[in-house]
Amino acid sequence: MTTQTFTALFDTYAAASNAVTRLEAAGVQHDRISIVSNDAAHKDYISDQHTGTATGASLGTVLGGGAGLLAGLGLLAIPGLGPVVAAGWLAATLVGAGVGAAAGGIVGALTDAGVSHEDAHAYAEGINRGGTLVTVRGDDTQAAQITDILDDEGTVDLDSRVKDWRDTGWTGTYSGDTAPSLTPSAVPERPLQTPTAAGTPRNADDLNRPRVRVYDTTI
Repeated sequence: MTTQTFTALFDTYAAASNAVTRLEAAGVQHDRISIVSNDAAHKDYISDQHTGTATGASLGTVLGGGAGLLAGLGLLAIPGLGPVVAAGWLAATLVGAGVGAAAGGIVGALTDAGVSHEDAHAYAEGINRGGTLVTVRGDDTQAAQITDILDDEGTVDLDSRVKDWRDTGWTGTYSGDTAPSLTPSAVPERPLQTPTAAGTPRNADDLNRPRVRVYDTTI
């Protein structure tokens, strides 16, 4: 079955959690949404509430429950990132069955979900720098609503943010993960143009790139 994966990076957990709450209120099932956050303030709060979970959340925890996605938040240990606040389907792919630890890297989990290698590395870097990533599975009938909600809550302009990172020395490859698929040779380097507004292309073939990215995925 072909579906779509929507991705949005936020600077704060608060903005991302608002987006998640609105998505659920709009009828998006919580098992179609995921959140991964490295916002230090909220991570400290979760750590205080869930003593002993810093080595990894269980599969049952990260999938959430009837109370909604955010009720399932826990600390998940991801290689290269350490403990992050996470819940939902993407977080579940990072949890090793029966051992409660991250089984692979965030870049590998994103690319397995259909995200391009280039964007997956950028999202991983964004999380590493304290950001929060929201990912949603949906289809054409939900696309406009999902995109509008994510944009309305302040999705980061990924192209502009990547340019800022490159200007300060980032190479375009997130190096924190340890999965074999994350070797630099697997991620082609592409020169950046200077974005002037949201959606400005980095290359001639990246016309009108939106803040919320959408990828076709077969699951």
